[in-house]
Amino acid sequence: MKIAVEKGQEKTLLTDGQQRVTITDIEEGNSENKGIPFFAVRFENDEGYVSHRFYQSEAGMPAIIGLFEEAGIEAKPGKELDTKQLMGKELMIEVGERSYIDPVTHNERTLKQAVNFLAS
Repeated sequence: MKIAVEKGQEKTLLTDGQQRVTITDIEEGNSENKGIPFFAVRFENDEGYVSHRFYQSEAGMPAIIGLFEEAGIEAKPGKELDTKQLMGKELMIEVGERSYIDPVTHNERTLKQAVNFLAS
């Protein structure tokens, strides 16, 4: 079997702690369990990458607004935000792990994710 390695796939996950990163990819979708719209951001630097999903829900909006604001994009009532505006933006993130119970399997899962976005 031949396996093609695409650009960026050779990188490892970023280590925990503060990292200066660039947003290099954004994918949109719906959550597997409840169908909630989300966009997944790939934060990357020379050391590696981490991906993080932002859910478009009442609970998820503070994180979405925080990301846009720290990326230098004003988020105000009545204005629509476009995820394409985030591409290429540089910022500081904190990388850490979060555990949760999978609603389907009821097993504990741990994800590496980005938190605490700061203008770079």
